[in-house]
Amino acid sequence: MMQEPQPEAMSDFRDLQLLIRSHVPLLVVETHDENRARELLTRLAIKEALPLFVWSVTDGLQRLGFGELPAAEALLEPDAVLKSIKAHREAGLFVLCDIHPYLADPRIVRLLKDVALRYREVAHTLVLLSHRLAIPPELTRLAARVELSLPDEEEIMAIVREEARRWQAVNGGRRVKTDNRTLMQLTRSLRGLTHADCARLIRSAIFDEGSIAESALPEINRAKFELMDLDGVLSFEYRTEQFASVAGMQRLRAWLEQRREAAVAQGEAGALDRPKGVLLLGVQGAGKSLTARAVAGAWGLPLLRLDMGALYNKYIGETERNLRESLRSAELMAPCVLWLDEIEKGVGGSDADEGVSRRLLGSLLTWMAEQRDGVFVVATANDVSALPPELLRKGRFDELFFVDLPDEATRAEIFRIHLRRRGIDPEGIDAGTLAGMSEGFSGAEIEQVVVSARYRAAADQAPLASAHLLTEIRATVPLAVTMAERIEALRAWADGRTVPAN
Repeated sequence: MMQEPQPEAMSDFRDLQLLIRSHVPLLVVETHDENRARELLTRLAIKEALPLFVWSVTDGLQRLGFGELPAAEALLEPDAVLKSIKAHREAGLFVLCDIHPYLADPRIVRLLKDVALRYREVAHTLVLLSHRLAIPPELTRLAARVELSLPDEEEIMAIVREEARRWQAVNGGRRVKTDNRTLMQLTRSLRGLTHADCARLIRSAIFDEGSIAESALPEINRAKFELMDLDGVLSFEYRTEQFASVAGMQRLRAWLEQRREAAVAQGEAGALDRPKGVLLLGVQGAGKSLTARAVAGAWGLPLLRLDMGALYNKYIGETERNLRESLRSAELMAPCVLWLDEIEKGVGGSDADEGVSRRLLGSLLTWMAEQRDGVFVVATANDVSALPPELLRKGRFDELFFVDLPDEATRAEIFRIHLRRRGIDPEGIDAGTLAGMSEGFSGAEIEQVVVSARYRAAADQAPLASAHLLTEIRATVPLAVTMAERIEALRAWADGRTVPAN
């Protein structure tokens, strides 16, 4: 006996029921969770006392429940099944699974239209069920789209409990180990996925060791991102950092720490407005990208990276649509950190882009003003002259920070960080002298000094010493020298318009 719809399915059930009762002949249901859609439609057919038929190219047309069943062998091809439906004189609900590849055939489109136009004679309702389906123009006024709801955090928690009970049943009654904090993070991470995908990821987390550990969350976040299948527009950055890996940036770090709780809060942020994001403007190699990674790592949030230049170049003609899809995907991953890398390459504009960059900018600004889903934006930029004034207006970002070349104390700490990262004890290195000799060096240039000095030490068959590092410093011409005029112009612009990060 079929059960009544569960509470989490009631909204979808009512939407479908309303469309059936409104005599809409074509329903378009786009979902990756075909089983759940078919279950809802089965319940609906029982509720409305409609015979239910399901077709696929592999199984043909089959009637669910009791009644006469057409010969499935003769109805594998879509034109054959649609002709049979057209001739069928009993009103019914017909679910056509994955018919989308055949909608390029004008005969199939005409047959669908024939059935829909004869709705007053025989009330057939055709449900086109697929993961993605573009309706031909001839059918748009006869069709209605249905978007199945995704589980909220309460429903995800119910799925967790169900999967935990299954694991317990096959493991001698042992209970799944976890804690409330990890459970809250898990349910938050799985928002935006279908019921089936949630169950699969939860199952994979539980069935390995019989526990849901915090260490499994980054892998779940990456698996969730891969399910979105974004074809390289947006990338999931598995490697994040902690602020222990970032030297200096004291003002920026203090600003971020004050907003951490509001940024990671469940649901509404409460009395405090949820922070929207920051723009990091500064010299190349000064640590903007590292800081973006550190925000995600310190806050325990997934990090998504949108390369604005790649978006623009790769999807010429479709850039705006792909930006909207990327931003929507970021909302599904929320709360998260969205890193807009080198934002000026996407919205800077040129005479040759036929207005694409202006439309990109408009879409981005509208989204930034309206989104409330907990996406914290970290935009990085090297060239302020390429940034449109609309983006820099107060209120677009919560704050604009200027990331300058590191001062002497910060340079000494950067040397120590890169030495420790490579397993070298910085106590044996005179970091103070190195910092004094490397005035004008960026963090990236200091890292390259350490890398090159290790090669020099290996060639000398000697342990790395301060002398090796000093030699590499003297051999390096930093960006502060080769691009001195541009850096000074950038500093002059930032003075009074931005907050120093350090």
